[in-house]
Amino acid sequence: MRLATYNVENLFARARALNLEDEALARTILEQVSELTRLFEEPVYSDSSKVRMLQLLTGLGIDKRNDSRYVILRENRGQLVSYSKLKGSRIVANGRADWVGWLDMKKDVINEIATRNTAQVIRDVNPDVLAVIECEGRQALKEFSHQLLPAVGGEPYEHIMLIDGNDDRGIDVGLMTRKDFRIGWMQSHVDDKTTLGDTVFSRDCPEYGVRTKANETVWVLANHFKSKGYGGQDASNRKRWLQAESVRRIVERLAVEDAKLVAVTGDLNDTPDSAALAPLLKESGFKDISEHPAFDNGGRPGTFGRCSEREKIDYILLSPALFARVKGGGVWRKGVWGPNKKPLWEVYPEMKQSFHAA
Repeated sequence: MRLATYNVENLFARARALNLEDEALARTILEQVSELTRLFEEPVYSDSSKVRMLQLLTGLGIDKRNDSRYVILRENRGQLVSYSKLKGSRIVANGRADWVGWLDMKKDVINEIATRNTAQVIRDVNPDVLAVIECEGRQALKEFSHQLLPAVGGEPYEHIMLIDGNDDRGIDVGLMTRKDFRIGWMQSHVDDKTTLGDTVFSRDCPEYGVRTKANETVWVLANHFKSKGYGGQDASNRKRWLQAESVRRIVERLAVEDAKLVAVTGDLNDTPDSAALAPLLKESGFKDISEHPAFDNGGRPGTFGRCSEREKIDYILLSPALFARVKGGGVWRKGVWGPNKKPLWEVYPEMKQSFHAA
Protein backbone atom coordinates (compact mmCIF):
# COMPACT_ATOMS: atom_id res chain seq x y z
CA MET A 1 0.00 0.00 0.00
CA ARG A 2 1.30 3.44 -0.90
CA LEU A 3 0.21 6.15 1.56
CA ALA A 4 0.63 9.89 0.99
CA THR A 5 -0.43 13.23 2.44
CA TYR A 6 -0.88 16.38 0.36
CA ASN A 7 -1.88 19.95 1.21
CA VAL A 8 -3.52 20.95 -2.08
CA GLU A 9 -4.34 24.52 -0.90
CA ASN A 10 -7.80 24.21 -2.47
CA LEU A 11 -8.55 22.73 -5.86
CA PHE A 12 -10.86 25.18 -7.61
CA ALA A 13 -11.63 28.10 -5.27
CA ARG A 14 -9.83 29.62 -2.29
CA ALA A 15 -10.64 32.41 0.15
CA ARG A 16 -9.29 35.62 -1.38
CA ALA A 17 -7.61 36.69 1.85
CA LEU A 18 -5.56 33.48 1.88
CA ASN A 19 -4.08 34.35 -1.52
CA LEU A 20 -2.65 37.69 -0.40
CA GLU A 21 1.12 38.11 -0.69
CA ASP A 22 0.91 40.61 2.17
CA GLU A 23 0.87 38.16 5.07
CA ALA A 24 0.30 40.90 7.65
CA LEU A 25 -2.87 42.06 5.87
CA ALA A 26 -4.10 38.47 5.50
CA ARG A 27 -3.50 37.87 9.20
CA THR A 28 -5.40 41.05 10.12
CA ILE A 29 -8.39 40.06 7.97
CA LEU A 30 -8.55 36.57 9.47
CA GLU A 31 -8.28 37.94 13.00
CA GLN A 32 -11.07 40.46 12.34
CA VAL A 33 -13.34 37.76 10.91
CA SER A 34 -12.58 35.46 13.85
CA GLU A 35 -13.35 38.14 16.44
CA LEU A 36 -16.55 39.21 14.68
CA THR A 37 -17.77 35.63 14.46
CA ARG A 38 -17.24 35.28 18.20
CA LEU A 39 -19.05 38.57 18.95
CA PHE A 40 -21.98 37.56 16.71
CA GLU A 41 -22.66 34.59 18.99
CA GLU A 42 -23.11 36.65 22.17
CA PRO A 43 -26.69 36.27 23.49
CA VAL A 44 -26.88 39.99 24.35
CA TYR A 45 -24.88 42.70 22.57
CA SER A 46 -23.50 45.20 25.06
CA ASP A 47 -22.76 48.78 24.01
CA SER A 48 -19.04 47.99 23.97
CA SER A 49 -19.63 44.90 21.81
CA LYS A 50 -21.64 46.97 19.33
CA VAL A 51 -18.87 49.57 19.13
CA ARG A 52 -16.29 46.84 18.55
CA MET A 53 -18.44 45.17 15.89
CA LEU A 54 -18.66 48.42 13.96
CA GLN A 55 -14.90 48.93 14.22
CA LEU A 56 -14.24 45.44 12.88
CA LEU A 57 -16.83 45.71 10.10
CA THR A 58 -15.36 49.04 9.02
CA GLY A 59 -11.89 47.51 9.07
CA LEU A 60 -13.14 44.82 6.69
CA GLY A 61 -14.62 47.44 4.36
CA ILE A 62 -18.24 46.89 5.43
CA ASP A 63 -19.29 50.43 6.28
CA LYS A 64 -21.93 51.40 3.70
CA ARG A 65 -23.04 48.01 2.39
CA ASN A 66 -22.65 44.33 3.27
CA ASP A 67 -20.15 43.60 0.52
CA SER A 68 -16.40 44.24 0.68
CA ARG A 69 -13.35 43.01 -1.21
CA TYR A 70 -12.70 40.08 1.12
CA VAL A 71 -15.97 39.27 2.92
CA ILE A 72 -19.75 39.43 2.63
CA LEU A 73 -22.00 40.00 5.62
CA ARG A 74 -24.99 37.68 5.23
CA GLU A 75 -28.21 38.82 6.90
CA ASN A 76 -30.68 36.05 6.11
CA ARG A 77 -33.31 37.03 8.67
CA GLY A 78 -33.48 40.15 10.75
CA GLN A 79 -30.81 42.84 10.59
CA LEU A 80 -27.46 43.31 12.29
CA VAL A 81 -26.35 46.70 10.99
CA SER A 82 -28.11 49.75 9.58
CA TYR A 83 -26.44 52.23 7.21
CA SER A 84 -27.70 55.83 7.19
CA LYS A 85 -26.29 59.12 5.88
CA LEU A 86 -27.92 60.95 8.78
CA LYS A 87 -27.23 58.55 11.67
CA GLY A 88 -24.25 56.73 10.24
CA SER A 89 -23.70 52.99 10.61
CA ARG A 90 -25.03 51.37 13.77
CA ILE A 91 -25.69 47.91 15.16
CA VAL A 92 -29.46 47.51 15.44
CA ALA A 93 -29.60 43.90 16.67
CA ASN A 94 -29.54 43.55 20.44
CA GLY A 95 -28.41 39.93 20.54
CA ARG A 96 -28.01 36.71 18.59
CA ALA A 97 -31.72 35.95 18.64
CA ASP A 98 -32.52 39.16 16.71
CA TRP A 99 -30.96 38.08 13.44
CA VAL A 100 -29.72 35.09 11.45
CA GLY A 101 -26.51 35.56 9.49
CA TRP A 102 -22.73 35.27 9.30
CA LEU A 103 -19.63 36.41 7.44
CA ASP A 104 -18.69 34.68 4.18
CA MET A 105 -15.12 34.82 2.92
CA LYS A 106 -15.02 35.83 -0.75
CA LYS A 107 -13.24 33.34 -2.97
CA ASP A 108 -11.06 33.48 -6.07
CA VAL A 109 -10.85 30.79 -8.73
CA ILE A 110 -7.59 28.83 -8.54
CA ASN A 111 -5.27 29.20 -11.55
CA GLU A 112 -6.09 26.42 -14.04
CA ILE A 113 -2.44 25.51 -14.57
CA ALA A 114 -1.92 25.18 -10.81
CA THR A 115 -4.87 22.79 -10.55
CA ARG A 116 -3.52 20.76 -13.47
CA ASN A 117 -0.12 20.57 -11.80
CA THR A 118 -1.79 19.40 -8.59
CA ALA A 119 -3.33 16.58 -10.64
CA GLN A 120 0.07 15.75 -12.12
CA VAL A 121 1.59 15.44 -8.65
CA ILE A 122 -1.07 12.91 -7.62
CA ARG A 123 -0.69 11.06 -10.93
CA ASP A 124 3.07 10.72 -10.47
CA VAL A 125 3.04 9.84 -6.76
CA ASN A 126 0.08 7.50 -7.42
CA PRO A 127 -0.85 6.71 -3.81
CA ASP A 128 -3.36 4.00 -2.97
CA VAL A 129 -4.46 6.03 0.04
CA LEU A 130 -4.19 9.83 -0.05
CA ALA A 131 -4.93 12.19 2.83
CA VAL A 132 -5.99 15.51 1.29
CA ILE A 133 -5.49 18.73 3.25
CA GLU A 134 -7.18 22.07 2.45
CA CYS A 135 -9.93 20.95 0.08
CA GLU A 136 -13.09 23.00 -0.29
CA GLY A 137 -15.52 20.07 -0.19
CA ARG A 138 -16.28 16.48 -1.15
CA GLN A 139 -17.93 17.46 -4.43
CA ALA A 140 -14.84 19.44 -5.46
CA LEU A 141 -12.67 16.45 -4.57
CA LYS A 142 -14.90 14.16 -6.66
CA GLU A 143 -14.81 16.49 -9.68
CA PHE A 144 -11.04 16.81 -9.38
CA SER A 145 -10.62 13.03 -9.18
CA HIS A 146 -13.00 12.12 -12.00
CA GLN A 147 -12.25 15.00 -14.39
CA LEU A 148 -8.79 16.44 -13.76
CA LEU A 149 -6.86 13.25 -12.97
CA PRO A 150 -7.90 11.47 -16.21
CA ALA A 151 -7.11 14.67 -18.17
CA VAL A 152 -3.43 14.33 -17.18
CA GLY A 153 -3.31 10.56 -17.58
CA GLY A 154 -4.04 9.75 -13.95
CA GLU A 155 -6.47 7.23 -12.52
CA PRO A 156 -9.54 8.52 -10.68
CA TYR A 157 -10.15 7.32 -7.14
CA GLU A 158 -12.92 4.88 -6.34
CA HIS A 159 -13.58 6.01 -2.77
CA ILE A 160 -13.70 9.68 -1.76
CA MET A 161 -14.68 10.96 1.64
CA LEU A 162 -14.58 14.43 3.16
CA ILE A 163 -16.49 15.51 6.26
CA ASP A 164 -17.09 19.25 6.62
CA GLY A 165 -14.95 20.56 9.46
CA ASN A 166 -14.86 23.60 11.70
CA ASP A 167 -13.21 26.04 9.28
CA ASP A 168 -15.64 28.15 7.23
CA ARG A 169 -13.00 29.06 4.62
CA GLY A 170 -13.29 25.76 2.74
CA ILE A 171 -10.07 24.17 3.94
CA ASP A 172 -11.22 20.74 5.08
CA VAL A 173 -9.39 17.40 5.32
CA GLY A 174 -10.42 14.24 3.50
CA LEU A 175 -9.34 10.90 2.09
CA MET A 176 -9.19 9.30 -1.37
CA THR A 177 -8.52 5.58 -1.81
CA ARG A 178 -8.22 3.12 -4.69
CA LYS A 179 -10.72 0.39 -5.49
CA ASP A 180 -9.03 -2.29 -3.39
CA PHE A 181 -8.69 0.00 -0.36
CA ARG A 182 -12.23 0.52 0.83
CA ILE A 183 -13.05 3.16 3.43
CA GLY A 184 -14.98 1.42 6.19
CA TRP A 185 -15.66 2.70 9.70
CA MET A 186 -15.27 6.46 10.12
CA GLN A 187 -15.41 8.83 13.06
CA SER A 188 -15.28 12.62 13.06
CA HIS A 189 -13.91 14.75 15.90
CA VAL A 190 -15.36 18.12 14.86
CA ASP A 191 -17.32 18.32 18.11
CA ASP A 192 -14.49 17.46 20.48
CA LYS A 193 -14.33 20.09 23.22
CA THR A 194 -11.90 21.15 25.91
CA THR A 195 -12.95 21.22 29.58
CA LEU A 196 -13.71 24.92 29.03
CA GLY A 197 -16.01 24.14 26.13
CA ASP A 198 -13.69 25.31 23.32
CA THR A 199 -13.49 23.36 20.06
CA VAL A 200 -10.29 21.30 19.87
CA PHE A 201 -9.68 20.90 16.15
CA SER A 202 -9.41 23.86 13.77
CA ARG A 203 -10.68 21.64 10.96
CA ASP A 204 -11.19 18.02 12.11
CA CYS A 205 -9.27 14.86 12.91
CA PRO A 206 -11.35 12.19 11.15
CA GLU A 207 -10.51 8.53 11.73
CA TYR A 208 -10.77 6.37 8.62
CA GLY A 209 -10.57 2.58 8.77
CA VAL A 210 -9.12 1.57 5.39
CA ARG A 211 -9.52 -2.11 4.50
CA THR A 212 -6.56 -3.41 2.48
CA LYS A 213 -6.24 -6.19 -0.09
CA ALA A 214 -4.95 -8.45 2.67
CA ASN A 215 -8.12 -7.82 4.69
CA GLU A 216 -6.28 -5.79 7.30
CA THR A 217 -7.44 -2.42 8.55
CA VAL A 218 -5.09 0.55 8.45
CA TRP A 219 -6.36 3.49 10.48
CA VAL A 220 -5.62 6.85 8.86
CA LEU A 221 -6.09 10.11 10.80
CA ALA A 222 -6.07 13.21 8.58
CA ASN A 223 -5.03 16.46 10.29
CA HIS A 224 -4.52 20.15 9.69
CA PHE A 225 -3.43 21.82 12.91
CA LYS A 226 -3.82 25.48 13.85
CA SER A 227 -1.56 27.73 11.79
CA LYS A 228 0.84 30.33 13.10
CA GLY A 229 -0.79 32.87 10.83
CA TYR A 230 -3.03 34.68 13.30
CA GLY A 231 -4.33 34.72 16.85
CA GLY A 232 -1.00 35.38 18.56
CA GLN A 233 2.00 33.08 18.85
CA ASP A 234 1.36 31.91 22.41
CA ALA A 235 -2.29 31.17 21.69
CA SER A 236 -1.54 29.29 18.46
CA ASN A 237 1.20 27.28 20.18
CA ARG A 238 -1.23 26.30 22.94
CA LYS A 239 -3.86 25.34 20.36
CA ARG A 240 -1.45 23.09 18.43
CA TRP A 241 -0.28 21.49 21.69
CA LEU A 242 -3.91 20.77 22.59
CA GLN A 243 -4.53 19.28 19.15
CA ALA A 244 -1.38 17.14 19.34
CA GLU A 245 -2.34 15.94 22.81
CA SER A 246 -5.87 15.12 21.60
CA VAL A 247 -4.55 13.10 18.65
CA ARG A 248 -2.22 11.26 21.02
CA ARG A 249 -5.21 10.28 23.13
CA ILE A 250 -7.09 9.10 20.04
CA VAL A 251 -4.24 6.81 18.98
CA GLU A 252 -3.94 5.52 22.54
CA ARG A 253 -7.65 4.64 22.44
CA LEU A 254 -7.13 2.89 19.11
CA ALA A 255 -4.28 0.88 20.66
CA VAL A 256 -6.58 -0.23 23.49
CA GLU A 257 -9.04 -1.31 20.79
CA ASP A 258 -6.22 -3.45 19.31
CA ALA A 259 -5.64 -1.23 16.26
CA LYS A 260 -1.99 -1.82 15.46
CA LEU A 261 -1.66 -0.29 11.98
CA VAL A 262 -2.23 3.46 12.47
CA ALA A 263 -1.03 6.51 10.53
CA VAL A 264 -1.35 10.15 11.58
CA THR A 265 -1.06 12.29 8.46
CA GLY A 266 -1.25 15.92 7.43
CA ASP A 267 -0.09 19.48 7.88
CA LEU A 268 0.72 20.00 11.56
CA ASN A 269 1.92 23.59 10.97
CA ASP A 270 5.01 23.30 13.17
CA THR A 271 8.55 21.94 13.10
CA PRO A 272 9.78 18.64 14.61
CA ASP A 273 11.57 20.39 17.49
CA SER A 274 8.51 22.37 18.59
CA ALA A 275 7.13 21.93 22.10
CA ALA A 276 3.61 22.14 20.65
CA LEU A 277 4.00 18.87 18.73
CA ALA A 278 5.81 17.03 21.54
CA PRO A 279 2.73 14.99 22.60
CA LEU A 280 2.71 13.38 19.15
CA LEU A 281 6.36 13.41 18.11
CA LYS A 282 7.95 12.52 21.44
CA GLU A 283 5.30 10.95 23.68
CA SER A 284 3.03 8.86 21.42
CA GLY A 285 5.52 6.19 20.39
CA PHE A 286 4.76 6.94 16.74
CA LYS A 287 7.65 7.43 14.30
CA ASP A 288 8.02 9.99 11.53
CA ILE A 289 8.34 8.29 8.14
CA SER A 290 11.22 10.64 7.29
CA GLU A 291 13.30 8.90 9.99
CA HIS A 292 13.19 5.57 8.15
CA PRO A 293 16.51 4.48 6.56
CA ALA A 294 14.73 3.88 3.24
CA PHE A 295 13.23 7.39 3.13
CA ASP A 296 14.68 9.70 0.44
CA ASN A 297 14.18 13.41 1.14
CA GLY A 298 16.22 14.52 -1.87
CA GLY A 299 18.77 16.17 0.38
CA ARG A 300 16.18 18.56 1.79
CA PRO A 301 14.36 17.73 5.04
CA GLY A 302 11.59 20.33 4.66
CA THR A 303 8.19 20.17 2.97
CA PHE A 304 7.58 23.75 1.75
CA GLY A 305 9.44 26.90 0.71
CA ARG A 306 13.13 26.08 0.30
CA CYS A 307 12.47 22.79 2.10
CA SER A 308 15.08 23.51 4.76
CA GLU A 309 15.08 21.91 8.18
CA ARG A 310 12.99 24.81 9.55
CA GLU A 311 10.45 24.30 6.76
CA LYS A 312 9.13 20.87 7.66
CA ILE A 313 5.50 21.03 8.77
CA ASP A 314 3.92 18.05 6.94
CA TYR A 315 4.05 14.57 8.44
CA ILE A 316 3.24 10.89 8.14
CA LEU A 317 3.57 9.44 11.64
CA LEU A 318 3.31 5.66 11.94
CA SER A 319 2.58 3.28 14.77
CA PRO A 320 5.51 0.93 15.54
CA ALA A 321 3.82 -2.02 13.80
CA LEU A 322 3.18 0.02 10.64
CA PHE A 323 6.65 1.61 10.69
CA ALA A 324 8.16 -1.87 10.78
CA ARG A 325 6.53 -2.66 7.42
CA VAL A 326 7.87 0.42 5.59
CA LYS A 327 9.79 -0.34 2.40
CA GLY A 328 10.51 3.20 1.26
CA GLY A 329 9.30 6.77 1.04
CA GLY A 330 10.11 10.27 -0.13
CA VAL A 331 8.97 13.80 -0.93
CA TRP A 332 7.76 14.72 -4.43
CA ARG A 333 8.71 18.31 -5.28
CA LYS A 334 8.06 18.73 -9.02
CA GLY A 335 4.97 20.79 -8.18
CA VAL A 336 6.75 23.02 -5.62
CA TRP A 337 8.04 26.36 -6.88
CA GLY A 338 9.92 27.56 -3.83
CA PRO A 339 10.60 31.21 -2.93
CA ASN A 340 13.03 31.94 -5.77
CA LYS A 341 12.57 33.36 -9.24
CA LYS A 342 13.96 30.06 -10.45
CA PRO A 343 13.02 26.78 -8.79
CA LEU A 344 15.62 24.92 -6.77
CA TRP A 345 14.74 21.50 -8.23
CA GLU A 346 13.16 20.01 -11.32
CA VAL A 347 9.57 21.16 -11.79
CA TYR A 348 6.85 20.51 -14.32
CA PRO A 349 7.40 22.36 -17.62
CA GLU A 350 4.02 24.12 -17.22
CA MET A 351 5.32 25.92 -14.13
CA LYS A 352 6.49 29.24 -15.53
CA GLN A 353 5.58 31.41 -12.53
CA SER A 354 5.10 30.92 -8.80
CA PHE A 355 1.28 30.92 -9.01
CA HIS A 356 1.45 27.87 -11.28
CA ALA A 357 2.71 25.81 -8.33
CA ALA A 358 0.66 22.77 -7.37
